[in-house]
Amino acid sequence: MKTKLFVGLMLAGLVLGLAPGGALAAKINIDVNCTMKPGGSEEAGIMKFKEIVEAKSNGRMNVKVFMSGQLGKEKAVLELMKIGQTQMALTGGIFRTMFAKEYDPITIPFYLPNWQAVKSYMEGPLGKKIGQLAEEKGGVIDFGPQKRAARHMTTNRKITTPDDINGLRMRLPAIPIWVDVWKELGALPTVIPAPEIYLAMKTGQVDAHENSLVSPYSRKLWEVQDYIILTGHVYFPWHWIASKAWFDKLAPADQTLIRQAIDEARAYGDKVEDEKDAFYAAELKKKGMKFITPDNKAIRAKAMPAIKRAVANLAPEVAVEIERLAK
Repeated sequence: MKTKLFVGLMLAGLVLGLAPGGALAAKINIDVNCTMKPGGSEEAGIMKFKEIVEAKSNGRMNVKVFMSGQLGKEKAVLELMKIGQTQMALTGGIFRTMFAKEYDPITIPFYLPNWQAVKSYMEGPLGKKIGQLAEEKGGVIDFGPQKRAARHMTTNRKITTPDDINGLRMRLPAIPIWVDVWKELGALPTVIPAPEIYLAMKTGQVDAHENSLVSPYSRKLWEVQDYIILTGHVYFPWHWIASKAWFDKLAPADQTLIRQAIDEARAYGDKVEDEKDAFYAAELKKKGMKFITPDNKAIRAKAMPAIKRAVANLAPEVAVEIERLAK
């Protein structure tokens, strides 16, 4: 009789979420932040993470997703993570420039040749150095990059050589190194807010802009631009990061579960990003935009003085590593 009673109590404890010793199993709430709107590969990766974590923890972990910068922009979320007030984020590169600027070549146009080089850099010794400094200075743990598609040009003139860029009025965001590189190439950079890009092109204020293919697709730029120039000049990754103050308090098994879920979510996000980029390309071609692969080697060579000026501000070992990856 006593044996049956003990077994019954144990079963009841499991149903109620009790550990075998009678203690209540700790529920873990995980907020994941992202500044992007729903519908992209960013949300797809985060939702895959949520699916895996909640399933493998048997519901003990609860993942809540905050898209569209609901908890603030990237810098504000980093501040919250430093003090453990929010747990995780799929974030851009602000944390790299805040905490490890001397090891961050990712934003330099025409420097890293492709996504694999960016990924290899971030997963290599200098990427690990960025992660180390982010932990020490910012209290965040970097779990690795998730793919964001290449940035290309859209123009109303055909671009095949560096000389074709001369005098091109080009919309750029207010990133000094980007402005410097495009000036070196002969463009006339114009800083225009993103919502005004279409009107600026329609009125002839600018001749070109640069972004991933989602930009001309979502903005219907086929109505005001003729060409997609496949420069692939920047591959700007997302990063999975977590609050160190929060993560260090988790049990080792829970840390392992989260790391494994992030790895699966990153791979899934990469796949979705490739699929979406291919979709945008196909649709833009249907709308009549012409895709041109220019002489990127010559363009890079012409941009090199500006690239070298940017690299001079980085740690010396960065150039050595990029040269190795570019081979």
